[in-house]
Amino acid sequence: MNKKEIIKRYKERPVTGGVFRITNTQNGKYLLASDIDLRGSRNRFDFSVSTGSCINMKLQKDWDIFGAKAFVFEVLDELEKEPEQELKAFTEDLKLLEDMWRNKIGRASCR
Repeated sequence: MNKKEIIKRYKERPVTGGVFRITNTQNGKYLLASDIDLRGSRNRFDFSVSTGSCINMKLQKDWDIFGAKAFVFEVLDELEKEPEQELKAFTEDLKLLEDMWRNKIGRASCR
């Protein structure tokens, strides 16, 4: 495969975004968020845990107290981007989905 084919394949791959929760298993606090690339979010979280660096400043205090191993990453909902859908519209759909989850599970989060 040449470089152009690789780039074309990358751009044509299905994009899966969604809503996820990072939970502190020691005290039950969590961070609820959405992202246009769930796999990327998972990879960033796994890298942060393996290096001990905090993935999000809202988690920093608990991360310092309890350590990286006290946190788990959970996908709550997935949404696949339609090929003709604009990125802005996809991002707005994900924010709506996140708001639905926020209402469903409450507004508690890491403080």
